[in-house]
Amino acid sequence: MCGEIMSLGRRIFLFFLAGLTLYGCSAPAPSTVGSCSLNLPDGADDTTAIRVMIVAEGQMVVAQEIDALMMLWSEDGYVADARHTPDRLEDDQSWHGVDAIRHRYVRVVFPGAPTDATPSDMEVKIAGDHAVVTATTRIGAEIAPGGDRWTLVRQNGCWLLESLTYNLEPRSP
Repeated sequence: MCGEIMSLGRRIFLFFLAGLTLYGCSAPAPSTVGSCSLNLPDGADDTTAIRVMIVAEGQMVVAQEIDALMMLWSEDGYVADARHTPDRLEDDQSWHGVDAIRHRYVRVVFPGAPTDATPSDMEVKIAGDHAVVTATTRIGAEIAPGGDRWTLVRQNGCWLLESLTYNLEPRSP
């Protein structure tokens, strides 16, 4: 009887140890976020980090790399389509929070299968831990001059996307 109890105790202990080992192997590794998740050149300044991040977002859209894209965003980020009426916020369509942003990429952006999403003419303004970037974006044959405004926030030394408002350029009459 004493041997059976010892054997049962040993089995429970081994089961517990195996469970801990499996948990340790499956626990997610700490992830790097925002600009820190990119292969930035050593000593890159804030402006370079931000520019690389905006370009990387476009490349990840083309490659449809949703997990990498989501690592660029702050938890409470948002995306807004200004619908070519930048002075009328009431007609904007928006997606708030990372779940909604993920949904937008997967359900709205990726099905269009863009082959190019390249920002250009980027103007970066940094004030402390916040930055605003205006850019012309080329998505395939579509060119939106000055039509995108990105805001970024620095957290723990990494720049994160806080918002994107696109279609800011007024419609031509």
